[in-house]
Amino acid sequence: MDVPFMDLGPMTVEVRSEVDAAWDRMLAAGDFVGGAEVERFEERWAAYCGTTEAIAVANGTDSLTLILRALGIGPGDEVVVPANTFVATAEAVVLAGATPRFADVDPDTLLLTPDTMTAAVTPQTAAVIAVHLYGQPADMEAIGAAAGRAGLAVIEDAAQAHGATWNGRRAGSFGVAGSFSFYPAKNLGAFGDGGAVVTSDPQLARTLRALRDHGRPAGSHHTHIGVGTTSRLDTLQAAVLTAKLARLDDWIRARRRVVARYEEALADSPVRMVASAAGAGPAWHLAVALVPDRDRDRAALAARGVRTAVHYPVPCHLLPPYRRYATGELPVTEAAATRVLSLPLFPHLSEEQVATVCAALREVAREAVPADAS
Repeated sequence: MDVPFMDLGPMTVEVRSEVDAAWDRMLAAGDFVGGAEVERFEERWAAYCGTTEAIAVANGTDSLTLILRALGIGPGDEVVVPANTFVATAEAVVLAGATPRFADVDPDTLLLTPDTMTAAVTPQTAAVIAVHLYGQPADMEAIGAAAGRAGLAVIEDAAQAHGATWNGRRAGSFGVAGSFSFYPAKNLGAFGDGGAVVTSDPQLARTLRALRDHGRPAGSHHTHIGVGTTSRLDTLQAAVLTAKLARLDDWIRARRRVVARYEEALADSPVRMVASAAGAGPAWHLAVALVPDRDRDRAALAARGVRTAVHYPVPCHLLPPYRRYATGELPVTEAAATRVLSLPLFPHLSEEQVATVCAALREVAREAVPADAS
């Protein structure tokens, strides 16, 4: 049986009727950018995340960049980012005019820690972006305390962590602001690009709303209080996200069940899943395993009909555009990049598909053990 890495079709089927109805409303009203649908989603997303404000934007990279700009972080400032992340985290820092300071990660969770963050701080460091990678949250209480001692603003990159929690509190609600992407493959995904900032700072929210709309304050068309950009969420995407949000917790529970099956299948094997720290309530956007020989193991899984992906084979500080910001080796990140393998994960994986993946994992794990091992 072939098992796809991802299948968005069943989620689309679940929300199709609601999206069709919203599309009819938009056609009748001629309301295609912003409007009531976007405001409705912003209100519901803020409430879900446990913040007072949500500012919908065009994509997750804009979300991070606009947070930095709204905080006044730019040329001359440094921002600590984990090297084990999607490139957009570092990209946003550069786009804001600041300098990324790459930090290593924990060997078990592959997430930023207070110690790895502190090791990257210099007198020029103004902020830290804590990334909730793979859908599991970093220890925001400890990172927040360490950042507070260093005088740093804390930003959360929660692009992969919709619905994740740390000690019961939603990702995005700890720092001065949280950034989300709604790329279609995300746990809460649109039918195209989309993003949002969540915050409980009303002044920051006002600044962000102006920046996303050419620097215009609310209610104004010809007044520009700063140099902004065009980063608005389409009405259709807001309607899709509102429909999917009502199902998000059920989909997360389904993801957790699949990851738990994988963990059980890999028990006492040389293949292990990325660990989840005590206190974390992962949303599991990705199910990432650390394997002994990725090329061999990936090929072996493919031969059994199991499709996989790699997130991410080259750490950010080793990518050509960002090497000039690297200040030294980051051994945990660099070692993990050669071993990480993402397994099939989506809410509608069937029991038969999950069983197929688990059987393949067990076989691959056995093959990874030398014949003379005992």
